[in-house]
Amino acid sequence: MSAESRARFAEEARSERPDLALLCLLLAAEADPELDERTVDRAQIELDRLAGMLPYGLRGGKAWASAVTELLGGRMGFHGTPADYDRLSSSLLHEVLRRRRGLPILLSVVWLEVARRAGAPVYGLGLPGHFVVGFGDPDEGLVVDPFAGGASLGAGPAEQAAEPRTPARTLDIVLRILNNIRAWASARPEHSGVALWALELSLLLPSHPASLRYERAKLLVERGEFAFGAAEMESYAEVVDAIDPPAAARIRSEALSARALLN
Repeated sequence: MSAESRARFAEEARSERPDLALLCLLLAAEADPELDERTVDRAQIELDRLAGMLPYGLRGGKAWASAVTELLGGRMGFHGTPADYDRLSSSLLHEVLRRRRGLPILLSVVWLEVARRAGAPVYGLGLPGHFVVGFGDPDEGLVVDPFAGGASLGAGPAEQAAEPRTPARTLDIVLRILNNIRAWASARPEHSGVALWALELSLLLPSHPASLRYERAKLLVERGEFAFGAAEMESYAEVVDAIDPPAAARIRSEALSARALLN
């Protein structure tokens, strides 16, 4: 991903109404060097095309949920399988649109973007270890599971009372996607470069855990960039020192150990 593309990602993330699809496509450019502006445009056009296939005049969350699920999960065949968790492409929006397979959160992005373009009252919902899509008023609890082809997860106050329905914000969705990519890469040491760009994009978001700076520093050291990683650790230790001096001391000790590896 070029410096220009990263600047575009950061700018979009800080805009008043961040474009979820665009952010997903820009982060995908880190993984796919062939993803250029034309590919980004084609992906956006595909989302528009799918939205245009939905019927006009729908009213109410139930009608929208049924129509979107019938289109995407039914006619178009979007869904997930256990094998999708093993593929980085399952976290890349343009690949999910092409393969019609992906992780729950990326399939949910397709549901969200298609439904929003058609004017549906729709929102994303992050659950522990899963991500789904809601329609209508969140208090109604009308939720479907795109990973299961849009299968209903129930509706009504009983479900809502047992499980709060707090719509996910766009940037929270993007950060969760990047976290998934980091998790995928962490299990595959040969892909530490993937973990690094996922961390660096996460740090471009206006709101992110400060601990990501420390994780990036450790990863740099693991990749053999000892001086750079040590400097990043020392910089992070200065921030931590104000709230947790013992932790800051441990981080500075790690930085010294990293510098020793230069000898």
